[in-house]
Amino acid sequence: MKNDILKILVTEEELKEKVNALGEQISRDYKGKNLLMVSVLKGSVVFMADLMRAVTIPAKIDFMAVSSYGSGTKTSGVVKIIKDLDLDLHGYDVLIVEDILDSGMTLQYITELLKARGTKSIKIATLLDKPSRRKAPIKADYFCFDIPDEFVVGYGLDYDEAYRNFPAVGVLKPEVYTK
Repeated sequence: MKNDILKILVTEEELKEKVNALGEQISRDYKGKNLLMVSVLKGSVVFMADLMRAVTIPAKIDFMAVSSYGSGTKTSGVVKIIKDLDLDLHGYDVLIVEDILDSGMTLQYITELLKARGTKSIKIATLLDKPSRRKAPIKADYFCFDIPDEFVVGYGLDYDEAYRNFPAVGVLKPEVYTK
């Protein structure tokens, strides 16, 4: 796995430090609110696990799974809900937890979908922000790292379901995904 990584963009230590700081900020911002953290599976599962432990106020969690990539490296633009939320969103201050904000098309779709379900408020927290690829008019309310336009894996992010368990965020060697 490590041999397929061209370079490390974010180390394990940097991830831990930023995620803990973000958890503290979210705890301050949502104090006294009805926080529901919604993880967008599968990519955000590692970030969500660490972030929810860094949040020090009462919070509920739920999960949804969507697909817009298939096995490629670019979004298809078509969002398919694979697993929907279990909770009724009325009265919740929803924080969508995502691994990467890239084109923004998927997150724009999810945000509009969840707003229509009666949320009290809705914001986005993403581990990685890649603004150079943005196609939709959406931005993260919280993010840990601004990254360049490179194909990254690790810490939950994958290529064709592999590399999610790589403990840092690394740039995948192009020869791996252009075979």
